[in-house]
Amino acid sequence: MATTVFDSVLFRDMFGTEAMRAIFDDRAYLTACIDAETALARAQATVGLISAEVAAQITALCDFTKLDIDQLRAETEIVGYPILPLVKQLSDLCGEAGRYVHWGATTQDIMDTATMIQCKRAIALIETQLTETRRALKKLTVEHADTVTAGRTHLQHALPVTFGFRCAVWLSSLNRHAERLDQLKARALMVEFGGAAGTLASLGSGPEGLAVRAAFAQELGLANPPITWHVARDGLVEIVTTLAAIGGSLGKIALDVMLMCASEFGELAEPFVPGRGASSTMPQKRNPISSELMFAAAKLLRERASLMLDSLMHDFERATGPWHLEWSALPESFLLASSALFQAQFMLNGLTVDKARMRRNLDLTGGLIVAEAVMMGLAPTLGRQHAHEVVYEACKLAIEHGETLLAVLSRNTAIVTRLGMDKLEHLTEPANYLGAAAAMAREVAELTRFH
Repeated sequence: MATTVFDSVLFRDMFGTEAMRAIFDDRAYLTACIDAETALARAQATVGLISAEVAAQITALCDFTKLDIDQLRAETEIVGYPILPLVKQLSDLCGEAGRYVHWGATTQDIMDTATMIQCKRAIALIETQLTETRRALKKLTVEHADTVTAGRTHLQHALPVTFGFRCAVWLSSLNRHAERLDQLKARALMVEFGGAAGTLASLGSGPEGLAVRAAFAQELGLANPPITWHVARDGLVEIVTTLAAIGGSLGKIALDVMLMCASEFGELAEPFVPGRGASSTMPQKRNPISSELMFAAAKLLRERASLMLDSLMHDFERATGPWHLEWSALPESFLLASSALFQAQFMLNGLTVDKARMRRNLDLTGGLIVAEAVMMGLAPTLGRQHAHEVVYEACKLAIEHGETLLAVLSRNTAIVTRLGMDKLEHLTEPANYLGAAAAMAREVAELTRFH
């Protein structure tokens, strides 16, 4: 029986995806460790520290399927790390060439490099999912650039906006996250090779150690850092905090959608799938499940980001414990981000937008949502402050008597004289007071590019 949502048969696809689990499961991790060991051997052969024949034998004979996993698990629990028991088994598999497995390396070199191999694959998956989510949002932005809806501040009607404008705001943040993901790869995805204290002393005092590290990085397609990063964990922290930021932006989308799906709003509905979002007692319910899962993932990602920030504080050249925090926080962050993006893509691609309900909601306050428009229309003749006072009093009367703003204003002869009824009617129509909302929405859509 699973003890976490990440492993649960019932919940794991709500807090992760099969593709991301495949990157971080035990088989994938041990295979990445083996890839690191074999790449190190090839790098050392390139520099001339070991023969090309030995490197080829190590590469050919180190095979995950030949490992005794039960023995590896038992010895990992004893040692505290999996590399020593793994190297022992790999060395045995390689026969005479096994003497050169793990040559000059330390446990953390291999574990960190394996983690980087996993992160490289996981980031590629996140980038693909983020692209598809942005593609769905771009479509909504373009389709609804002119769909008028109520803009809300403090959950109150503020000014008219368009639904496309709201979608474009969501999209703009995800576009910036796509840039951040792309930019962090050069900084964060680094090979690790430094030996026991990070000085490469195990390979002598000559240039060989640095040459091996450069060749090692090239073998794996990772960056070659200028210095060992055993205790400088900012790269991994940048990855996780970026995932948390993506989660937060998805959580903001989820919150807006959940509110707009509420019965009192009724402006949106998540895609209909028979039984999805159903209640065990209320047959009418159609709960916004995807948005709820996105919202939960955002909060869980924030917690993992906090944990990773704690892991920055390592002591001296090798840490006494903060490293272990990453073993939980890193894969869980990728799982949560992948799940949130999956739910976002599903929800946004099938989102039902009720334009008529948006318009009815816009009219709920009887034109009060465009009070600023009337004020700005009167300001050139009355002065801004006096215009504010006049419109404020008109709004007060409209609220007290349940009238529209236009009805109250039309009885004010001073206002009608200055503006005329045609201008007054124009000013009190929400669709006429959208500013650059549609233009900004279209610009964001136009600037949204996919690789």
